[in-house]
This record gives sequence, structure tokens and C-alpha cells, in this order.
Amino acid sequence: MIQYTIVDNMETMGYWAADMVAEQIGRKPDSVLGLATGSTPLPLYGELVRRSEAGEVDFTAVRTVNLDEYVGLPSDHPQSYRYFMREHLFDRIPIDPENTALPDGMAQDLSAECRAYDQLIEKWGGIDLQVLGIGHNGHIGFNEPGSVFTLKTHVVDISERTRIANARFFGDDPQKVPAQAITMGIGNIMAARKIVLLVSGRSKAEILERALCGDVNPLVPASVLQLHPDVTVIADQQAAACIEIPEAAMI
Repeated sequence: MIQYTIVDNMETMGYWAADMVAEQIGRKPDSVLGLATGSTPLPLYGELVRRSEAGEVDFTAVRTVNLDEYVGLPSDHPQSYRYFMREHLFDRIPIDPENTALPDGMAQDLSAECRAYDQLIEKWGGIDLQVLGIGHNGHIGFNEPGSVFTLKTHVVDISERTRIANARFFGDDPQKVPAQAITMGIGNIMAARKIVLLVSGRSKAEILERALCGDVNPLVPASVLQLHPDVTVIADQQAAACIEIPEAAMI
């Protein structure tokens, strides 16, 4: 089931998403949160930091697993996702570093690293709440069009369109964007008990409509979310421009 919250701006998006995260942690202090990187979740992380500093949410027992990491970037590289998460969240809240997991993009045996990541998620009891964004081609994590819906953590070749989209973080040079990443598979994402999808901007409107209102199709990986029992979409008005949202689905 998909529910919708339509907001005016990214700050409000972050506030609503932080409410969901805080509620989850309140119910289960050692919750496993699936986290995402990129510009869209930044207001969420900023609001979580604010609430942590105000004593409104307690991260001391929380565990996190990130969706993905670039292959070939060490954790101290400014464009690695570990660096991103430390800068915007982990170093600003009281969370045990041992409880913050990302795939190791520098692992010598990438296949073994993928298996180990799946085993860690299973050991921790699975993901309670997964934060997602959506790419312009419908990818979630780095699961590009054509991805197998049952696949778990794996190495993926990053599409040229995604490398172009991410080039702004690499001096506007797509060739500097790593060609591969380790990503949770759609199987991992769909096993999460609850999913919150954050979407911002008019450029995402068409793909969001295809994903949530069109056929479930591997060519639009995010369309699989239609089959999940508990998805909340928090989108700004520009991103939701192409969707006719049933009033009953609105939060």
C-alpha cells in the first residue's frame, strides 16, 4: 500500500520524514534504519541532528545500513558515501560507529563483501525502515533498469545517465564517477518492514508517475514498490505534478 504526503518544500519533507524515523526509534530503540545518500535526504538528516541535540530522539542503540557505496573509493574519500554519512549524520549524533554499516567498496573480494553485507542485515534482524530516493531512470539504490527484483546485495555497473547525474560531485566530469558500485538489491529493499520514498523536483515527476501508477516492470525498478505493503511517499508538489493521488491515500 502506498500513502502520500505532499509538501511545499524540502525542509518540510525532511520534517515529515524525521517524524517517521523518530516514531520508529521510539517504538524500537535498537531499530535498523536503511539510509540513502544524495541531496534529497539532507533535510531529513539535518532535522534528525536537530532533534538529537534537543534530546527528542535517542540514537545510542540505533543501527544503520546504507544502500550502497562506490567501488574503488576509500572511506575517507570526500565523495565516498561513508564520508557523506559521517559529515551529515554519523559524526553529529551519538551513534556507535560499529552500528553504522556500509558496503566496503575497497574490498578485495567484492562478491564476498556482498554476501557479508547480506549476512549482517540478517544478523541484525532485517531493516525496520528504509529511506529511498529515486533516480531519473527509476533506479533505487544503484538498481538500474532491468534489475532482477529478487536480487540481494551485488556489484553493479553504473549507467551512463546516472554517472552524468552524479558528475556534479566529481568536478562535472562523468569519467571521474566510479563505473561500479556495491548496492543492496531490490530483494533487500523489499524485505524492509517500512519504506519512505523521498522525491523532490519537477524533473522527477514523470518517472515518479511511471513508477507508482504504471505497470510493475524491471525497466522501472522503483515500480516494484507498488508490491510493498507499507510505503510512504513524501514528495513536493513539483515531483507529484503528474500523479492523481486518491484522497484516501493522503496522510
